[in-house]
This record gives sequence, C-alpha cells and structure tokens, in this order.
Amino acid sequence: TFTIQQSLVICIVIVTLISSAPIANFYHFSISGLWLFRSLVVSLFLSSLKTIPSIKLERRLEFGKLIIPQIAENLVFYIVAVYLAWQGQGITSFTVAVLARSLVGLIIMYILAPWWPKFSVNRNAAKSLLKFGVPFQLNSFLALIKDDFLTAFLGTILPLTQIGYLGWAQKWALFPLRMFMDSINKVTFPAYARLQHHPDALKRAIEKSLFFVSLFISPIIVGLVVTAPKFVLLIPRYQKWEPALLALVFFGVNGMWASISTTITNAFAAIGKIKLNLKLMVMWTALTWILTPILVLKFGYNGAALASALVATSSFVPIIILKKLLPIDIGGNITLNVTSALIMGAVAWVLVRPVSNLPGLFLAIGASGVLYILMVMALQRNKLFAEIASVRQIINKK
Repeated sequence: TFTIQQSLVICIVIVTLISSAPIANFYHFSISGLWLFRSLVVSLFLSSLKTIPSIKLERRLEFGKLIIPQIAENLVFYIVAVYLAWQGQGITSFTVAVLARSLVGLIIMYILAPWWPKFSVNRNAAKSLLKFGVPFQLNSFLALIKDDFLTAFLGTILPLTQIGYLGWAQKWALFPLRMFMDSINKVTFPAYARLQHHPDALKRAIEKSLFFVSLFISPIIVGLVVTAPKFVLLIPRYQKWEPALLALVFFGVNGMWASISTTITNAFAAIGKIKLNLKLMVMWTALTWILTPILVLKFGYNGAALASALVATSSFVPIIILKKLLPIDIGGNITLNVTSALIMGAVAWVLVRPVSNLPGLFLAIGASGVLYILMVMALQRNKLFAEIASVRQIINKK
C-alpha cells in the first residue's frame, strides 16, 4: 500500500512542482504566493507519509490517539502563522506555518503508531489493492471535477462577487456536514468494514448512523436556513450576503440529502462496493455539469445552487440500491427527525419575524431548539433511549 501510494504521490508532486511557475503566472500569483503553493504541494507529500500509521490507528478504532496529531498540527499552524504575520511576514507566514504543521503532525503520528517506511512490491497484493484503489481514486477525481473544477468554470462566466455569494451560501449550508459527517465517517468506516460479513449487525449499524445523523444535522440545517435572513439583517457586516440567501436554501436542500447519501456511500465503500460509489459519482458529476450551465444561463448564480439541490435529490438512487443489499429501514430512522426539524423550522420562522435585536433572535432560536427536543421526546422517546443505550453498550465493550 505504501509503495503504490508513494509512487502516485511522488509523481503528482514532481509534476506539480515543475508546473508551479506556469500555474502561478496563469493565476497571477506573487512570488510569495508561488512559494505558498509549493509548500502546499510539499505538505501533500508529508501528509501521505502519515497514511499507514493513521490507518493502523483507525483500524483499531483508537481515535483518541488519532486526534492528538490533529490538535498539534492546528496549534502549530496558528501559532506560527500568527507570530510571523505579527512580524510582518505576510503570505510567507502561511508558507512556513503549512510546512511546520506537516512536519509536527508527521513526527507525532509516527510516535503514536510506530511504523518503519519501506518499499515492497507484491503482485497479488498490488492486484487486490488496485482493484479497490483505482475505483476509489477515480471516485475522488470525479468529485474534484464535480465540485472544484465546476467552481473554476463558473468563475469564467460569473462575476467574482456572485462566486462569493455561492461560496458563502454553500459554506454555511454544508457546515453541519463538515462538523459531523467527517468524524462520523471516520468511526463508522472501520466499524462497517468489520461487520461486512454479519448482515444483521451491519444493518443495525447503518440504521443507527442514519438515525443519529438525521437527529442532529436536520435541525441545524433547517435552523440555519430559517434564521439566516434575520442574522443578515441584524448584523451590519453580514448585510452584504443578502443576495446569497436564496442560494443558501438550495444548498440546504443539498445538505439534507447529502447527510443520507454520504452515510450510505460510506457504507458501500466499507463493505467493498466501491464500484457502486464510482457509478454514483459518474451520475452525480454528469448531472451537475449538465444542469448547472443550463440553470446558470436561465437564473444566474442562483441557478448553480438550484442545480445542486436538484442533483442532490437523486440520492434516492443509493437508497434504492442499499435496500436491495440489506433490508434497511431508512424511513423509520429519519422521517420523524426530519419532520420534527421542519416543524421546528416553521415555528422558528414565525418567532424570528418580529425580532429586532440579537438577544431576541437567540431567544427565539433557543425556544425553537427546545421545541425540537420536546417533539423528538414525544414522538420517539423509546427509540431514542434504546439507541443511546445500545451505543453505550458498544462503548463499554470496547
């Protein structure tokens, strides 16, 4: 695994470093910007060296150790960046901070999970790894085309201000996913993998994930979408984002669907069904590139957000596929949570309309949150306590 990965990473790093000057000229980078770009490329190589030790920790579900280098990296990055910026180093502050972060994380990771890097080639092992790895990497590459390349394309047909509106709306609408899903996926991936030959246990694990993901993410996304207009109105420096509010609604729809589809695709990957994910990503990439230009031409920058919402609704496809593989009760684990979140959102919309100050807004948000908790307790108290008890039981066994 290490040999294959490093061969790919080293090739990418060399090509990118050689191309760094032309890339910098194309995007009009300054000299400092060029060196920041190069430091990010080098940090990619350093990060790749952490893969095997980090996977060993993930495989053993030792996430307590895994978070230590992440904390250290962030501390080092911000301390170095802030200090050098205070010293007047400008962009160079980030260049040094990026390299310092990568080196510190690499050293700590190898202390926590010692492993001596070495190159080795085994044809049978390589064949097995590539059978999974190639579709996995193609999936990541298509995700790059679907998202980052699309943003670059939109930058050629839309003003940068409107790209900023889309970026702001997408960042806040998908914030709950970034806050929860990355951590959840890191934990559930090895758990699903261990259960792949135990269908009943795997079914229960996926259902628990869907229940808790919808329980926490649905009200946050709904709450963000409903209260954002009032925040924009009451906070002067946020008023410039008012044109992005409709896009926020569309990206919120995307986030609701993505919380389900991400859980399912994570399960597919964990049980070795990576080609299913690749096919799904081909579908989503094609739909995105077909719908986005058409809707942008018709509705402007909001068309890009609308396309995102429409593409997200195709998440019913992985749901259908999953139900063919396992008798998963998806509706029973998400419907009441989503319904409660929508009712909470409707009540929050009524409560925040007459609000004219931030304390009143936060009071309305708090009241809406309490209402959501009461609805969950009223509609599925027994299920909630049963799921919490089962998770505690698993933790105690661990």
